[in-house]
Amino acid sequence: MSDTTNQLLNNLNSLVTGLFLLTAFGIVAMRQARGVLFLFIVQSLLLAASAVLLGLRYTSHHLYGVAVVNLISKPIIVPWLLRKTSPSEVYTRREVDQVLNIPTALLIALALAILAYFLGLPLLNAVAPEFRGPNVPIGIAGLLLGAFTITVRREALPLLIGLLVMENGAFLAGIDIARNLKMLIELAIATDGLIIVFIMSVLTRAVQKQVGTTAVGELASLKETTVEPADKPANHRNDDERIFNNAR
Repeated sequence: MSDTTNQLLNNLNSLVTGLFLLTAFGIVAMRQARGVLFLFIVQSLLLAASAVLLGLRYTSHHLYGVAVVNLISKPIIVPWLLRKTSPSEVYTRREVDQVLNIPTALLIALALAILAYFLGLPLLNAVAPEFRGPNVPIGIAGLLLGAFTITVRREALPLLIGLLVMENGAFLAGIDIARNLKMLIELAIATDGLIIVFIMSVLTRAVQKQVGTTAVGELASLKETTVEPADKPANHRNDDERIFNNAR
């Protein structure tokens, strides 16, 4: 390809990764599960777009396969699994009980994004110049913001989305460093992610059915209690004493 085309692809990839980071900030700030799921779908589409752009830039057929697998598994299968296995009340409920308010959470998220840039510098300096794109620092930022989402959210579904955001961030960095990642590995990782989503969704439905809530803070306050047996009626107690005296 010509230098102009390569520069255009690099610029488009920078735009896509920047939007990827914005969706991670949106997931941190969003308080309704439906909005969090929508932002995750958009983020997964951006991840697939970055893989396609890098595949065009470096003529890597493996990245095309990564894009197809991500395009099928995360924007399509994961939301379908969540809607089929999770109770509908989870999507309409707004998270009122917050660990941190939105401005504080966004400030911490911004600090984590800056930290990700400095964490990615040694890795970028250790690789060849053609690998020094925006994917690595923004991927690390997505990883940290997903972990931060898991830390501060109280509803089960946003916690699960935070785990998937961490996976998206790791893949965003990985497709730039390991462009010839074998398709078998990608399929195995995608399958594991779908299994995790299915199990967590079933558990969420079961908890919602038994307890009536999926708020982690309320679930943590549940304690096991022992039920004392009821006292025996007086006539049963007298019968037991009579049998004991006769035995003596």
